[in-house]
Amino acid sequence: MARDYYEVLGVDKSASDDEIKKAFRQQAKKYHPDLHPGDKEAEAKFKEINEAYSILSDSDKKAKYDRYGQAGVDPNGFGGGGGGYGAYDVDLGDIFSSFFNGGFGGSSRRRTGPQKGADLKYHMALEFMDAAFGCTKTFQLTKEDTCKVCNGSGAQPGTNPETCPTCRGAGRVQQQTQTLFGMTMVTKDCPSCNGRGTVIRTPCTQCRGKGRLKTVKNLSVQIPAGVDTGDLLPIRGEGEPGSNGGPYGDLYIEFKVKPHEVFSRNGINTSCNVPITYAQAALGGEIEVPTIHGKEKYTLKEGTQPGDTITIRSKGIPNKTNPNMKGDHVVKFVLEVPTGLSREQKQLLKQFNDTLTDRNYAKSSQFFQKLKNLFK
Repeated sequence: MARDYYEVLGVDKSASDDEIKKAFRQQAKKYHPDLHPGDKEAEAKFKEINEAYSILSDSDKKAKYDRYGQAGVDPNGFGGGGGGYGAYDVDLGDIFSSFFNGGFGGSSRRRTGPQKGADLKYHMALEFMDAAFGCTKTFQLTKEDTCKVCNGSGAQPGTNPETCPTCRGAGRVQQQTQTLFGMTMVTKDCPSCNGRGTVIRTPCTQCRGKGRLKTVKNLSVQIPAGVDTGDLLPIRGEGEPGSNGGPYGDLYIEFKVKPHEVFSRNGINTSCNVPITYAQAALGGEIEVPTIHGKEKYTLKEGTQPGDTITIRSKGIPNKTNPNMKGDHVVKFVLEVPTGLSREQKQLLKQFNDTLTDRNYAKSSQFFQKLKNLFK
């Protein structure tokens, strides 16, 4: 016994024509034999889906089916004519374009309408400080642009593209094909105009009928303060030209920030290592520490340890969405041990060291006490 056609497509009896068509496309895409070569079950399922759609997409057959059931559409039953897989208009290209990039003749039915041009991406390397504070950059971009001779029409000046006589400007044609599942009406790109809807009898000698040419364009762009590696800056209308009167695409500049010899960054926060001498660490005193905004005076405390850090507020990188707000700057102190000491310096250092006690080296004293306790 044949299954209920509504159940086959997975719709209610109250479903609209658009809902039935949408359900059919989803089911057909799922079970199409080209996606399941050699799968007899998928083949039978696809045949069943086609049969259900051929009935429910025809208002007369659907009415008979709703009233009499299967008998109403059985060519041998009292409903009279028309079962099987009668020809119907379904764009298989639309169904399978997502799988095969239009391999079934498929791209949108709106191909002849205005279409936006392709977006482009440009990779730009920035110096650390240029990214931090912003700058103006001038660069060259190689891209396709509208042919200036024919203004993008592709036709030699003095002539115009003509409406395609095959598709009459639609860009699409219908072809009835006999398949294993019956007659199918397939909609595909017009072979005469390749889906454009127009034909060019006298091509432009400059662009050879393409309507566009490779060009090198000089661009100047203002880089905002605070950009970082991976950020994208859109430049509207600087992509490739659209088709059929469509607008230009956009250009996206992707940044890569070069490392700095002194500073590092983490988002809008910056950091650096500052070497200090043994005397500075022990005695403290005023020193200068670098930031991206310039030098800052800082008073070291007595007994500063290697690896100690300080944070200087609002001396980092401006926030790119709010330049008045800046990140912080972190300074890490690194103890520099003197080298190349003279005999006199070594003797003085030894004399000084002999005067020190455990009280002067609290951390060392605590560490060695722990060792003693460990190995008792």
